[in-house]
Amino acid sequence: MGWLADETGLERTAANYVPLTPLSHLQRAAHVFAQDTAVIYGGVRHSYSAYYDRCTRLAAALAGMGVKPGDVVATLLPNIPAQAEAHFGVPACGAVLNTINIRLDVDTVAYIFDHGGAKVALVDSEVLALAEAAKAQMEGDGPILIEVPDAEARISASGRHVTYEDLLAEAPPAFDWIMPEDEWESLALNYTSGTTGRPKGVVCHHRGAYLMTMGTVISWRLQMRPVYLTIVPLFHCNGWNHTWMMPVLGGTVVCCRNITAAAIYDAIADEGVSHFGGAPIVLNMLVNAKPQDRRAFDHTVEVFTAGAPPAPATLTKIEALGFHVTQVYGLTETYGHVTECLWKGAEWNMLDTTGRAAVKARQGVAFPMMEEVTVLDDTLAQVAKDGTAQGEIVMRGNSVMKGYLKNPEATAEAFAGGYFHSGDIAVQHPDGYIQIADRAKDIIISGGENISSVEIEGVLMAHPDVNLAAVVAKPDEKWGEVPCAFVELKEGATVDEAGLIDFARRTLAGFKAPKAVIFEELPKTSTGKIQKFELRKRFKTF
Repeated sequence: MGWLADETGLERTAANYVPLTPLSHLQRAAHVFAQDTAVIYGGVRHSYSAYYDRCTRLAAALAGMGVKPGDVVATLLPNIPAQAEAHFGVPACGAVLNTINIRLDVDTVAYIFDHGGAKVALVDSEVLALAEAAKAQMEGDGPILIEVPDAEARISASGRHVTYEDLLAEAPPAFDWIMPEDEWESLALNYTSGTTGRPKGVVCHHRGAYLMTMGTVISWRLQMRPVYLTIVPLFHCNGWNHTWMMPVLGGTVVCCRNITAAAIYDAIADEGVSHFGGAPIVLNMLVNAKPQDRRAFDHTVEVFTAGAPPAPATLTKIEALGFHVTQVYGLTETYGHVTECLWKGAEWNMLDTTGRAAVKARQGVAFPMMEEVTVLDDTLAQVAKDGTAQGEIVMRGNSVMKGYLKNPEATAEAFAGGYFHSGDIAVQHPDGYIQIADRAKDIIISGGENISSVEIEGVLMAHPDVNLAAVVAKPDEKWGEVPCAFVELKEGATVDEAGLIDFARRTLAGFKAPKAVIFEELPKTSTGKIQKFELRKRFKTF
């Protein structure tokens, strides 16, 4: 199908077929952008030439330690240069990169070390004790630990392990990168959050990551030499693949170890940051920053936000500060973002501020590298595109994982019917734009009525005293369950429970309004997501 009648001699050769891989981006940039700044971290400045050299030395050092193609190399690192270098240096020796969340507990890290089979782990000094305890808990030898001290963070080496800089200094500078022979070869192993049961190992390939980098350039309207601030942890979906993408345009990666409003404003003002990604909590942090933490800047900062639907009130406030926000959506299983709320030009330009914020909160349409993203019902039939009928977001395309490592049952379930099943409940508008209603597990069923926790949270976030809000189901004898809001207030807030419930009832139907409000700081992941499962646990004791 699709072949010419006679294709004699029209074969794949080394001249006309090269497997797609994001590694090629840095190989090119090392020549094209040799003297341009590739990485910034405090006082550290690496040109593309130096960046490539460091990644090459890392690959050579790992190979010298016996790491072979297909082996796994793990990292337990914040967003520092070594983490960015690992994204190229680890696969450059043919290995598979396994970035691990530094906020995990010992037992989970031990499980990931063991399940993924890591041969080596690059570990930040701040979490070295975590890695050592995890390794001690394993039955086998576990990975060789390489310590990464951080001069910028004033964290000294422990002296118990070889250090990262010594490893690079002793490595030969000449090493031929081991490029994939097949673009389906595994590039990265990322573990899901595992809020119930053990985390699953998501296996990503070179082709998917390469196409993610190219699709993002288009969708984010990137131009030459952007300056990207690493707010999204590089251990989360490999930082949405943005580190692999930046060499395409000779861009600069600004590493940010600790995410604070002051650090973000400083990076924008001092380094000229033009782009960053982050969860809605980051937007909220910037909106509510204290005057002393803010810095003036004279350019528009482009922002991708994902992780949860941002409250329209937050979107309205942050754009007035000089940030242009685009809502994107995706999962670990899709390498990060695969849909975008693509702005519809004149049609949406006519909307008022409230209307613009409302449409910006949609998850939107597929990125260019995806084939299909839509909403289907339980029978895998397309839901009505009326903005009301609900179904599950499903997708297919080149930026979908290979599957779950050593878990064929879960892989088959995730790919049932020829789609990847997200587990997210959404509606689809007449123009095809998708909008999340809720995670399936977060829908509240009260007296037979389905209630979206996201809808309630959006209303509560519009109250001037509310910093953050999360709504979960609370058991109820009469209705089965009812909405309960956990609310984090701003400094100096005066609203009480009755006042906030009354505020919600002015917008929501009575059965949707929260029946109880609990004021406290909300539990969050390292990526800024609110941990609703922790809140649900609370009701087991009520």
